[in-house]
Amino acid sequence: HFFQQAILKHMGLQHKMTHSQASKKWENMKKRYKGLKNPSDGMKVFPDAWPYFNLMDDAMEGRLEGNAPILKAFPTNGDFPPISKHKRRKVSMATDSPPAFLAGGPEIEVSLNGDEDEEVAEETSREIDRAMQEMEHGRDMLDGERQVMEREKRVMEREKQVVERERQVLQRERAALDRDVAALDRDRASLERERATMEREKAVMERERALVEKDRDVVSRDRLQFLNLFEKLIENF
Repeated sequence: HFFQQAILKHMGLQHKMTHSQASKKWENMKKRYKGLKNPSDGMKVFPDAWPYFNLMDDAMEGRLEGNAPILKAFPTNGDFPPISKHKRRKVSMATDSPPAFLAGGPEIEVSLNGDEDEEVAEETSREIDRAMQEMEHGRDMLDGERQVMEREKRVMEREKQVVERERQVLQRERAALDRDVAALDRDRASLERERATMEREKAVMERERALVEKDRDVVSRDRLQFLNLFEKLIENF
């Protein structure tokens, strides 16, 4: 009983709303609280932007003890629009599905304003429903964007795998090219050694040719001398 009175005081509902209005408001607030408390994956919410989040959190977690400050004023565009006081009557709390914070007490005093109260409550309920629909629409849009991002991520992963395979192929081709270059360098070095060997052999052959030419000249001179001597011997006989 103490908890019921405490939540009424904290929410400022005493003498402000009919039982049906309070019940509908409580259900709407619970729905909004749950959406802020446990948002969908990827859904960014701002619980502190709702002035009743901490109060609802204390109530739902059983921490509400009646020693928190009572809410004296409510924003005109918030969850509880101002309702003028006119007359009061006793309203029984025995209903099929009363909110948790109203169940258990025999009676409370609430303010009535006839059709105007009902219209205000219905308008407030419609506004909350529209807000919830917008939230659901935003959540659906986020889900769609998340799916698009997941598809793009999968495409990027496949492209990354293709690039990785191409990189590995290029590395293998580069390694093969390096081996070919090394083989060409070895062949070039071998050719250079063979050229050097041929140059040395050519120089040796040139020297030998020069020696042969020199010997040929000597032989020619000796032959001429021999012929001259032979002719002289013949003349003397």
